[in-house]
Amino acid sequence: MTLLHTRPEAAMSLRLLDGFALEVEGRAHEVTPAAARLIAYLALRGSALTRSQVAGALWGDRTEERAAACLRSAIWRANCGLEQPLVRAGRTTVALCPHRLDTRAAAAAAHDQFVGRPPVDPAVLGGNLLPGWDDEWVLVERERLRLLCLGGLERMAESLLVAGEYYRAIEAACAVLAADSLREAAYRIVIEAHAHLGNRAEALRQFKLCRTMLRRELGLDPGSELIAVVQRLLTESRVESRTDLPTSAA
Repeated sequence: MTLLHTRPEAAMSLRLLDGFALEVEGRAHEVTPAAARLIAYLALRGSALTRSQVAGALWGDRTEERAAACLRSAIWRANCGLEQPLVRAGRTTVALCPHRLDTRAAAAAAHDQFVGRPPVDPAVLGGNLLPGWDDEWVLVERERLRLLCLGGLERMAESLLVAGEYYRAIEAACAVLAADSLREAAYRIVIEAHAHLGNRAEALRQFKLCRTMLRRELGLDPGSELIAVVQRLLTESRVESRTDLPTSAA
């Protein structure tokens, strides 16, 4: 009996956070913009799709025949120069070969924080999905991933605060605020961590910053939970001047 040996598929690593970058067998692989859009779309969908689905999503502004031709061209260009294809195309379906994907790793890390697994480097939960791309499917996925990762960062910062790792809690919460400067929960963590470290002036400064940002951007005042934290901080600190003590939303 003759055994048929098939060559292993190319090892592919794909980066979509903070820009598109593709490596095949450890080497950078350049592709055309159309091929990059195809690869990114298939990676984010994560499963085999029909040719009509892909063509409609990426070239929906063209006729059906022209969109199908654009898809064929993009598949050829994605696989050009490689011994093993990155995009596997059948008669009716298209799929991406197995690959490592940074957005998948970021989402997994965020979910890990929700279930209480060990903290990760905040950078793992950072990054902007395909900046400069304005396709609708990118915008939807970008917002989904942004909210997921911010939630994971916040949960991690809260866990670090409870564990008494105040500097790491501040680092994680500040990573949240760098992405969204209006998240009160992150400000609360920063304020409480500084208070535990004895940095009462810095804690109050962070509250003032939060209040300024909310009023300027949304016309709102900090919520009751954050105000209660600062009231307790100032009371415990026995501040002589109560000018900055927030007694109401006004």
